[in-house]
Amino acid sequence: MRVLDFDGTIYDGESLLDFYLFTARKDPRVLGYLPIALFYAVRYRLGRVTLEQLDSAMRRVGSRYLRRLTSRPGFDMDRLVNQFWDANMHKIMDWYTPQADDVVVTASFDLVAGEACRRLGITRCIGSTLDLESLTVGYLNFGPDKPLHFQQTLGRKTAIDAFYTDSAFDLPMIDLARRAYMVEHGRVRRIK
Repeated sequence: MRVLDFDGTIYDGESLLDFYLFTARKDPRVLGYLPIALFYAVRYRLGRVTLEQLDSAMRRVGSRYLRRLTSRPGFDMDRLVNQFWDANMHKIMDWYTPQADDVVVTASFDLVAGEACRRLGITRCIGSTLDLESLTVGYLNFGPDKPLHFQQTLGRKTAIDAFYTDSAFDLPMIDLARRAYMVEHGRVRRIK
C-alpha cells in the first residue's frame, strides 16, 4: 500500500490555507482568525511552542472560525467544499497518479481533503476532523499523531510499502514505511 501526505505532496500548496482564503472571499469576517493561526503555526515550526500548545490554539481558533463561517444564512458546507475543489483540482500535482490501494494521511481536515480524494478515486483519507454539529475540532492529525490515527484506522500491523511526503515533520510516518519518498516542487526522490 502507498500512503501519502496531501499538502505539498499531492496538492501543490496548503489546502487548508487555500480553503480558508476561499471562504474569506465569501465571508471576509473570517479573516480575523488567520493571524492567530499563523502565529502558532510559525512558532511551532520554530520550536517555540509545543505540539500540545499548537493543538490547543488551533482548536480554539478552529471553533471560532467555524461558528463565524456557519452563521451565514443558508450556509452549506458540502456546497462550499465542492465549489472550492471545482476551482482547485488543477493544483493536484502532475507526478501523482492514483492507485487503488492509496491512503492519504493529512493534517488537513478530512471534510476538505476527503472531497479531493473522492474525486481522485481514493477511498481512504485520514485527516484532522471537524464536528459540524458542535462546531469543534475533533482531532488534529499532524506530527506524531499521524501514525497513531493511521494505525487506529487501519490496524497496527498494516504494512506501508511506500510513504510520500514533502516534510521532515512526517518522520514518524517515514519510520513506519518500508520505503519513503520526498516530494519537492513536484519532483519525487527516494529517501529510505
